[in-house]
Amino acid sequence: MPPFVIGLDFGTNSCRALLVDAATGREVAGHVFPYPSGKDGVVLDPSEPNLARQDPGDYLLAVEETVKEAIRKAKRTDPGFESEAIIGIGVDTTGSSPMPVDEKGQALCFRERFRENPAAMVWLWKDHTSYKEAAQITRLAAAERPHYLSKIGGTYSSEWWWSKILHCRNVAAEVYDAAGSWMEICDWIPAVLTGNLLPRHVKRSVCAAGHKALFNPSWNGLPDREFLDSLSPGLGDLREKLYAEAYTADCRAGALSEEWAAKLGLSPSVAVAVGAFDAHMGAVGAGISAGTLVKIIGTSTCDIMVHPRREPLRDIPGVCGIVDGSVMDGYYGIEAGQSGVGDIFLWFVNTLVPEKYGSTQEEKFDTLEKEAAGLKPGESGLLALDWNNGNRTILVDVRLSGLLLGQTLHTQPHEIYRALLEATGFGALTIIDRIEEYGVPVKEVINCGGLASKNPLMMQIYADITGRPMKISRSEQTPALGAAIFAAVAAGEAKGGYGSVESAQNAMVGIGKTYAPREESHQVYKKLYHLYRRLHDAFGTEAWSGRMFPVMKDLLDIRDAVRFTRD
Repeated sequence: MPPFVIGLDFGTNSCRALLVDAATGREVAGHVFPYPSGKDGVVLDPSEPNLARQDPGDYLLAVEETVKEAIRKAKRTDPGFESEAIIGIGVDTTGSSPMPVDEKGQALCFRERFRENPAAMVWLWKDHTSYKEAAQITRLAAAERPHYLSKIGGTYSSEWWWSKILHCRNVAAEVYDAAGSWMEICDWIPAVLTGNLLPRHVKRSVCAAGHKALFNPSWNGLPDREFLDSLSPGLGDLREKLYAEAYTADCRAGALSEEWAAKLGLSPSVAVAVGAFDAHMGAVGAGISAGTLVKIIGTSTCDIMVHPRREPLRDIPGVCGIVDGSVMDGYYGIEAGQSGVGDIFLWFVNTLVPEKYGSTQEEKFDTLEKEAAGLKPGESGLLALDWNNGNRTILVDVRLSGLLLGQTLHTQPHEIYRALLEATGFGALTIIDRIEEYGVPVKEVINCGGLASKNPLMMQIYADITGRPMKISRSEQTPALGAAIFAAVAAGEAKGGYGSVESAQNAMVGIGKTYAPREESHQVYKKLYHLYRRLHDAFGTEAWSGRMFPVMKDLLDIRDAVRFTRD
């Protein structure tokens, strides 16, 4: 039989196991496990809307159920399939999603004392409770360690590692004091699978370390002790409980432990790859290479590019990090993104769309898509800012909020829906413009994720706004496929895997549909984008000093011109 690999994709609400033929990239079987804890897998607090945590016990349940079910499905569809042919497991997760652990590497919330304490759980990527700590880190680094900020776009985020740990120390000292260390879940899950949980021995992901924890070999790894103590006296002690090295995802974290091999019905010789974040592995699963921007579109959007290590690369203000090896070894990984995309559409449909558009969420989306597709660019006279969940790139400000401009007494829900789609497209173009402004050409855009494959209107709007073809990944599960690719590389050529990520991509990755830009629509969107950037800079930057007066009237002029051409 050909060799097979498994990609485990730990998302915000569920985990997916994808069983892949390593020789061809054929996706043989998969299974999804919704996390049982909290609301849709997320532990919330009604009194604190910024809080979002997860129970790591859900991940352990997910591994066992998804892997075993994927294998069962493979055996049903291919009677000749044998689980002995599985050579590797790769893991991708959300991030930054750190978790306090004890001295042995077990989740602190597994102790009875902390079982119901959210501070002892996983601090999910979308947790923004630490926005004050993020601002504190940015201020101190700007004053005393500006080189720390130069590789992360100039601003530290409340979504990231040190903000969350510092906030835990400030508001839940009993949890912080009891923690033997902290781990990103992309590091913890491979550690669990290999049975190598001691915090100082775990192979930590350079993707997580570099993009979220201010790790860089040029300043000896993590931030220095003096800097951490300046943030909070005694915080520097934690540095010695963390790690001094970080690894690319094509490295082996180890082999599957005897315990997990027995649970899953696999060989203990199965290689387990070092973990990484879902977007970065999704970029690999989509076919990323130099000059390619990969957009992983879901509840939020993460934009990933790679740049050859041998070529010069300037620091890019406002991006989420430039890290050597975070996507693929031999390349700098460039990360950007939008904090809200699918979440904005869900909020709108679930909160503001009337029953006449449908009685279910699916019916409402279908009606909105149909009606919105009948509109021309600019016809509604609406313009929105896509900041309902803050701005990740290029402003890096979680305290920004959404805006809808131009509504009248005649405005209809499908017009607002289209304006929200367009707003996320304008936000996407803002990121592209910033990256190109600093010398990294965007030659093609590959989109992946559920929205990319299931929302043709959105993809056509993105093509028209950016003036670039929007390619869609052949796989609808690119993070899991990317994790499977790394599993094949970690297993090695001797077992039927690959010697490099590029060679694995050549065999396992493909492109599906492409949406070409329409010149007439692009010209209208250029005018709207000019107005979007005026709003963007006016509400999002301190330095802006222009005039807002003509924006509403310019929107009306664009609307009237479009309606005139339609007539």
